[in-house]
Amino acid sequence: MDKTIKLVFQDGLEIEGKPFGAYTSTAGEVVFNTAMVGYNESLTDPSYKGQILVMTAPMIGNYGVPDDKAMIDSVEEWMESNQIQVKGLVISYYADDYSHWNAVQKLGAWLKSQNIPGVYGVDTRMIAKKLREQGSTLGKIVADTDVDFYNPNLDNLVAQVSCKEVIRYNEGADIRIVLVDCGVKNNIIRCLVSRGVEVIRVPWDYNYETLDYDGLFISNGPGDPALCVPTINHIGESLKGDKPIFGICLGNQLVSLAAGASTYKLKYGHRSHNQPVQLVGTKRCFITSQNHGYAVDDSKLPEGFTTFFTNLNDGTCEGIRHESKPIFTVQFHPEAMGGSIDTEYLFDEFIEEVKKYKSANA
Repeated sequence: MDKTIKLVFQDGLEIEGKPFGAYTSTAGEVVFNTAMVGYNESLTDPSYKGQILVMTAPMIGNYGVPDDKAMIDSVEEWMESNQIQVKGLVISYYADDYSHWNAVQKLGAWLKSQNIPGVYGVDTRMIAKKLREQGSTLGKIVADTDVDFYNPNLDNLVAQVSCKEVIRYNEGADIRIVLVDCGVKNNIIRCLVSRGVEVIRVPWDYNYETLDYDGLFISNGPGDPALCVPTINHIGESLKGDKPIFGICLGNQLVSLAAGASTYKLKYGHRSHNQPVQLVGTKRCFITSQNHGYAVDDSKLPEGFTTFFTNLNDGTCEGIRHESKPIFTVQFHPEAMGGSIDTEYLFDEFIEEVKKYKSANA
C-alpha cells in the first residue's frame, strides 16, 4: 500500500497528499510562495526558517537541484545558505524526472538527504486562498507519527541562522562594508562583492563599532524583529553617526525600530515574486520579490525619516529613508534569485554613498 501524508492546519482542516523527500513529521508556520522558478533558492533562504512552504506553481522539481556544495568566493554557488531552511514543502505536482544543465539530483532526494518532508498532490492554490482569507496559521505535516503544533515566531530565529563568527569576503578591498547577518541570503554577499568592496560579515548581536568600516548593511532574516534587541541597540548607535546604512527586509524593520518606529505582524505576509512597489514622490513602479510576515508602521516614523517605497497592493510601507543622511532601507529583495532584479540598482546607490562618505572623511 502506498504511503500517505497529511497537511494539518491549526483550525482542524486536514489535507491528504502523497509523500516525497523524507517520510517524517514536522510542524511550523504555513506560508505560500507564488514563484514559478527559484525553489532551490527559496528552500535555502534563512527567512523561511521555521516555516512550511507551500509553492503555488503547478509543477515543482522539473529542473532538479544543482550541486549544493559548489562554492564561489566562499559562498554556495547555487543556494542562499548552506542548508535547507524550511520545515517542509507542499506542492501540487512533483516532477520526479528533471532536466537542466546544472542539475545533479532530484528535488525529493535532496529533501530526503536533509530530513525534510514533502507533500504533493494537493490543491496549493486553495491553500494560498485560505491563507489570504484567514491569515497566517500554524500547521504540521504528519507522516508516521503525530507532532505538536509549533509557532516559530515565539523563538529568536535570527540567533539560529546568523553566523557565529566574523567572516570576511574580498579582503583587502578599499571599501569595507559591515554586513550584520540576521539570516543573510548568499546573493546579498554576491551583489556586494561583485561591486568591488570588502564584506565583513558579523553575527546578529555583534558590536561592529570595534571594526574599521565605511558602510553598514543590515540583512534579511526570519521571525519577529522585536526579538533582536541587541541588533536594534547597535543600529540605534549607528544612526547617530553619518556612515551610510542600507537595510533589506528584516533589515528594514530593524532600522525602523532603532529609529523609534514600530512594527506589526501582517495578516498573511507578502509572499511572492511579483509584488508591485512605488517609489514615493514619483510614478515609478517596480516589480519585486518578497517574503516577510512583519511590516513597519510608517505612520509612526520619527522626525527626519520618510517612507521610501509603498506596496501598491495594500499600501504598506516598503522601506524608509532619512531626509538628510545616507540611510535607506527596503522591505523587498533587490538581490532576488531568481528575480526580479528591477531594484538591484539600489546596491549601486549604496556603494556610491559609501564612496562619498569615505572620500569626505579621508
